[in-house]
Amino acid sequence: MTPKILVFAGSSRVGAFSGKTADNAQKELALQGAEVTRISLADYPLPIMDEDLEREKGIPENAVKLARLIAAHDGVLVATPEYNRSLPSLLKNTIDWVSRVSKDNGRPLHPFSGKAFALCSSSNGPFAGIYAINHLRTVLVHVGCEVVSPQCSIMRGQDAFDEDGGFKDPRSRDIMTTVCQTLIERARMLSTRIGE
Repeated sequence: MTPKILVFAGSSRVGAFSGKTADNAQKELALQGAEVTRISLADYPLPIMDEDLEREKGIPENAVKLARLIAAHDGVLVATPEYNRSLPSLLKNTIDWVSRVSKDNGRPLHPFSGKAFALCSSSNGPFAGIYAINHLRTVLVHVGCEVVSPQCSIMRGQDAFDEDGGFKDPRSRDIMTTVCQTLIERARMLSTRIGE
């Protein structure tokens, strides 16, 4: 089977290192034979997660759209920046809202449950977003995702990419190759299990 993989960054900022990392993941996944969908969270704006708002107005339509997208793919790759040694509010808020989606037009929908995820991180410092990626892993495991072990963390993002947006460091390319290969294999396995 050709796995369908969703890719997005945890930042919507133009020129964000996480966006460039997600671009590299998109290219590598496609090279490995996956059908890749690349989105920007900027196209799915959401209010700050608020249970009073949810009770009054329901779950925002963009959260439901994202839940449908995640559910329609065999795996997901997220590239997160690091803000104050944790994941950014945009990404956390998105996960919080999507985790509230349990139905779609009356049918059960659990987008995170048993879904294969792979993680990347980036920062402009020497720690490569390692705090953010660890916090993100904890959050995703909590909501039911199966997060693969290999991860790609890019340090000193301002110097990490060439003029075409690719990684300068061959080790980063090799690690990304491993992350994408592992995600594809895990996504195939989980999809086969669901289809049995």
